Amino acid sequence: MAEYRFDRQRWAQLTFYEQMGNIASEVGRAIIAHREGKPEREARAIDRAIDLFSATAEVLVGTQYSYRLREVLRARDEFLRLFFDGTFEEDAEKIERYFNDFAFLARAGR
Repeated sequence: MAEYRFDRQRWAQLTFYEQMGNIASEVGRAIIAHREGKPEREARAIDRAIDLFSATAEVLVGTQYSYRLREVLRARDEFLRLFFDGTFEEDAEKIERYFNDFAFLARAGR
């Protein structure tokens, strides 16, 4: 299996909505894999999502948009909570809606 890597400099050039929209893709993949009972795919998607959350947080620190950092970190925490505290069935749909809004905004901004 190839190691997952992405260009953090290119990532930094994306808008906040584009970054969150891309995170939404990994969130969706993790949720789908969980529902399908595919733990390896789920774990890989979670790892990629965490990496993207971290890259977005790095971009926001010290910028005029640093106020969004709290939202990114809170979204990451809620995403991880979904998989690790036993509330998956209760909260998966809410998490999907939240992230899908960013995907929609990113597409609308093109």
